Amino acid sequence: MDLELKDKVVLVTGGSDGLGAALVRRLAAEGARVALCGRDPERVGRVVKELGETGADVLGVPADVTRQEDLERFLSAAEGRWGRIDAIVNNAGRSAAGAFEQQDDTVWGEDLQLKLHASVRLTRLALPHLRAAGGGSVVNVLAVSAKAPGAGSMPTSVSRAAGLALTKALSKELGADNIRVNAVLIGLVESGQWVRMAEAGGRSVDELYATLGSGSGIPLGRVGKATEFADLVAFLLSPRAAYISGTGINFDGGMSPVV
Repeated sequence: MDLELKDKVVLVTGGSDGLGAALVRRLAAEGARVALCGRDPERVGRVVKELGETGADVLGVPADVTRQEDLERFLSAAEGRWGRIDAIVNNAGRSAAGAFEQQDDTVWGEDLQLKLHASVRLTRLALPHLRAAGGGSVVNVLAVSAKAPGAGSMPTSVSRAAGLALTKALSKELGADNIRVNAVLIGLVESGQWVRMAEAGGRSVDELYATLGSGSGIPLGRVGKATEFADLVAFLLSPRAAYISGTGINFDGGMSPVV
């Protein structure tokens, strides 16, 4: 299926590693023009170099999404290079979860800044450009705990639930501008943080994924692949998903107890 993404300009936060990098590769393979950001300049550079060697049109900007000025610089670099913006993916984030009484104001504030406020800011900055392009798409990458929070899941579950509310509210507010807003709620999926955890524990990442897949109550019995995540998000960004807006799709192998 042609996703009709050729020459579309897509911004991806947290695009230098794991799920974000997999999405950048998928979009580039579809012929999209992709701007990615990440906090580590070396990781950003590696992805840009890798895809540049394939002929893909990719721009990398080292940036901290919790800083307004960094987001402005990221968006300005993309618009300056290509003259338009068609879609954004608010992907940057990490899992910060524990018992409620163990999380102080600093932990709560950092998580909300990273996962909620950064998405609010980038979406707000991108809106004039999406309108100028005649519409577009926003995808917020969240977690299944946004719909089904459990004990010991804070602050992650709360900030992701706020992101889900943001997704639904924006879809209603921006629909008249032909701007679609959706969310992907991930469960146990391949990512850079699992790779680093495996390395820190002196085990192979495949062994870790096998353990997670068999012992976490996932009906499909395995951890999700980053490439499968990328396929889903690329579809949601594309004109092929033109009538899908305001939804949160579980990407969890059936693990979540709610639809």
